[in-house]
Amino acid sequence: MTNAEYWIAPRPKHPLNACIEIPGSKSLSNRYLMLAALGSRPVHIQGLLRSRDTDLMMEALRELGVTCQVEDDDSTRVCVTPASSGYPTGGKQVYCGLAGTVMRFVPALAMLADGPTRFYGDVQAQERPMRPLLDALQQLGATIVYEGQEGYLPFTIHPPRVFTGGAVDIDSSLSSQFISGLLLLGSRASEGLHIRHTGKQLPSLPHIRMTIADLREAGLHIDEDEINNQWTVSSPSSLPYPKLEETVQIEPDLSNAAPFLGAALIAGGRVGVQHWPASTTQPGGLLPDLLQTMGADVTISTDIQRTCQVTGTRIIHGLGDYDLSAAGELVPSLAALLVFADSPSRLHGVGHLRGHETNRLEALTKEIQKIGGCATEMEDGIEITPVPADKLHPAIIETYHDHRMATFGALLGLGIPGIEVVNIATTRKTLPNFVALWNQMLQLV
Repeated sequence: MTNAEYWIAPRPKHPLNACIEIPGSKSLSNRYLMLAALGSRPVHIQGLLRSRDTDLMMEALRELGVTCQVEDDDSTRVCVTPASSGYPTGGKQVYCGLAGTVMRFVPALAMLADGPTRFYGDVQAQERPMRPLLDALQQLGATIVYEGQEGYLPFTIHPPRVFTGGAVDIDSSLSSQFISGLLLLGSRASEGLHIRHTGKQLPSLPHIRMTIADLREAGLHIDEDEINNQWTVSSPSSLPYPKLEETVQIEPDLSNAAPFLGAALIAGGRVGVQHWPASTTQPGGLLPDLLQTMGADVTISTDIQRTCQVTGTRIIHGLGDYDLSAAGELVPSLAALLVFADSPSRLHGVGHLRGHETNRLEALTKEIQKIGGCATEMEDGIEITPVPADKLHPAIIETYHDHRMATFGALLGLGIPGIEVVNIATTRKTLPNFVALWNQMLQLV
């Protein structure tokens, strides 16, 4: 690897004073794309995130006969028109890249197709678990043919002749996306779909709640029993397809706001993120309370901009023992902040982070140790014990093809001179203009 592939993380020259507009939520964007594709009429999606993951989702839908038309000059406004027959086109191949939502949501469409669908992706994608979802689809009548290791990409789904619904048991301990994928499939189950999670833990429950809220917005009825980890999707007899409003608006990605808002704690000063929702199903909605616990002053304006503003003084408090099972995607950003904290933190309930773009717990531990910090991987999380600032030193931060590891490295660079980040372009997965926004925040443009 050449030095040209390293990004020198810029340092602040003075306390921050910035207001940033974050692009749309990847989680909501791909859920609305799927629901529109499962429906029966065109849907206009406004504020859609345009990134590698959402582009992969749209290409996957197009492959199966769905039209995704970017409208006018605004690439964030897309019109989705379902397949003309009401059923996806089979005999196709879906390229998933490294996008978990593509490989775990699009099989819902493949179950309705008129022929088999082959799924494949990046080399790293072949390490992301798929077996629980695919076993569940087999319970519902599909036949799965693996090309390599069972339970992983690449594979082909041969759908049942007719899908009407049924009941399925699934261990979704490794990813809540398995449950969300089945819930989306349930939107086309004429006889309903009952899902029972059989595992001991269920990560990222807010993402399941997000899927349920979106399904209800599309007119579906969902009975949920979170105590017993069971969900039943049913459709009114007058609504054989999910029916979103003609136009839907995507919220900004609150998890992508984490590195920007967190920057105020490391660099001092204030950073605002506009259009913060009054209520949200996004796990990033926990950020204001988390950052306030860590010592920041947090306010959310009541004007039309609804700016969430975080003010920091470079004094960061540790989180102690903290269950982050509801918002595991925030762990990389929080871990970077906690390197500079005044007390230890044990973030637990996030063992499922081992199955993301990379093993995030292992990666975070290794990279924190690389800069002279103290981090220990736990069975279900990570422990970070701060060390004196003069013990921290520059290093080349590896990103492991993981966008959140890239923003983790950028945050470290605010407090440690000489940090370099490998392949900062991996942020394009969910935040294609990250470097420009980071420079804007630091007033380097």
